Amino acid sequence: MSGAVYRDTRADVDTAAIRRNLSKIRRRFPASVRLMAVVKADGYGHGAIESAEAALEAGADMLGVALLEEAVELREHGIRLPILVLAPVPPQYAELAAALDIRLTVTEADWFRQREELRRPRDGSGEREASNRRDGCVGTIGTAGGGNAAGGALPLRVHVKFDTGLGRIGLRSREEWDRLVPWLKRDDIVAEGLFTHFATAGWADTSFVRLQYERFLSMTEWASASGIRSPLLHCCGSASALRFPEMTLDMIRIGAAAYGFYPSALAPQWELEPALTLRSALIQAKRVSAGDTIGYDRAYTARGEEWIGTVPIGYADGWSQIMQGGEVLVGGRRAKVVGRIGMDQLTVRLPGPCRAGDAVVLIGSQDGESISCAEAASRAGIVPQEITASLTRRVPRNYEKERPANEDSTKEGYAWRPVHHTFRG
Repeated sequence: MSGAVYRDTRADVDTAAIRRNLSKIRRRFPASVRLMAVVKADGYGHGAIESAEAALEAGADMLGVALLEEAVELREHGIRLPILVLAPVPPQYAELAAALDIRLTVTEADWFRQREELRRPRDGSGEREASNRRDGCVGTIGTAGGGNAAGGALPLRVHVKFDTGLGRIGLRSREEWDRLVPWLKRDDIVAEGLFTHFATAGWADTSFVRLQYERFLSMTEWASASGIRSPLLHCCGSASALRFPEMTLDMIRIGAAAYGFYPSALAPQWELEPALTLRSALIQAKRVSAGDTIGYDRAYTARGEEWIGTVPIGYADGWSQIMQGGEVLVGGRRAKVVGRIGMDQLTVRLPGPCRAGDAVVLIGSQDGESISCAEAASRAGIVPQEITASLTRRVPRNYEKERPANEDSTKEGYAWRPVHHTFRG
């Protein structure tokens, strides 16, 4: 898509809110606890580059992503913080990750064996590709030991994932660990971290979280017994870090909370800020009579004389049909979504006469009334971050970047920019 925008639908992203949320979290933990800011899925729909810059301003020590291509994009935009890919990457891309100083998640010895087979000399094309991708990026910036491997190549830094109960990825047994240890001790590998992921951190019942935590502590003892020294231990994501500070160990992984999504009922003391407002405007408003039907499949029938407004956003924009029956704000009043949500448009029952061009807020505040992402998500039976992460590139992001008051503008790796708006579709 071109950079031009020809409709009113957009997402306004307050990067200062992301910075403030992360700064607030950073301040409430000891300096010894590192902060990983998770910017996967294009910063949960808020913009990965912009979110990474806000995280740097807030004092983050590391960034987390889900895909290697997300990490490469950050490097290509000059982001110098250490980056961990939180899911396994095919072994053929290990050399690219090492060249760009990107940490990888590993779960089994077979991954290293496959990598070793792929590294056997052929025509040198793989090394040339890694060298090409490395061009313009920085060298090693890690802080957890290691050095250059033989021949001057950068070592591959890895974090080992343990499955303590989430059941997705990670090793579970001592036998699996023992098979992994010889690879972790190689000169060209730095075993930088060990981690796990909680399954029920947002539940009121904390028993399973605590069981996973104890399992993880027991499993980390395998490392010291095997001679793997001083890896970073991390198990807490947003919800668990905010609720169970005693479990934070060496690092916390803050994703959802950076953008204002957190279990406020279980951690009300945090008062984090939402960072995204979703706006549009009516493209038509019409008066209909009792019995008139609206939308595909005649899904809504007017009960009497009503005003119906059409909003230019639909499921191709990420506003899914599961949002049917929700509400938007028009003129500071709530308007119910009626009829089927289409690919490009939805219709609402207006609180009174309106006209084309009247402002609509789907997520955010208008004239003293608010619809939070958490409210909209609860009504749809999903989590708030699913809404923002689902917004497609058809919805341009409008960024306001402000210089933080009383902060050092000479921080390495970031150049302060004046207040401005940018659109990225």
